[in-house]
Amino acid sequence: MQNYDFVHSCIRVMDLEKSVDFYKDALNLEESRRRDFPEDKFTLVYLTDQKGNFELELTYNYDREEPYTIGNGYSHIAVKVDDLEKSYQRHKEAGYEVGNLKSLSEGSSGYYFITDPDGYRTEVIAK
Repeated sequence: MQNYDFVHSCIRVMDLEKSVDFYKDALNLEESRRRDFPEDKFTLVYLTDQKGNFELELTYNYDREEPYTIGNGYSHIAVKVDDLEKSYQRHKEAGYEVGNLKSLSEGSSGYYFITDPDGYRTEVIAK
């Protein structure tokens, strides 16, 4: 049996710097690398958490004029946080699009969703 390690997930964005700023500020991700391909008219930016085990790849295509259609197949990515309520308050105060605090059942971990500038959702879950 082979072992598989998750490496990255990719999303396409309309405004690269706005998206980078969102993920840095909202989810404390750090830019790990950036690759420009001007001849092919796109840039890739990789963001990672403090552990560096997984990256979020932001793909920016230079000539895109209309927002991407996310569709009904994509749902979300997820992160865990130590203090869910503090995180929730910080995101609301920052003016981000934030859903309500929820839990699936009595006694289960709480969570909420935050939406990035392109409409991609991230589930923020209590550790």
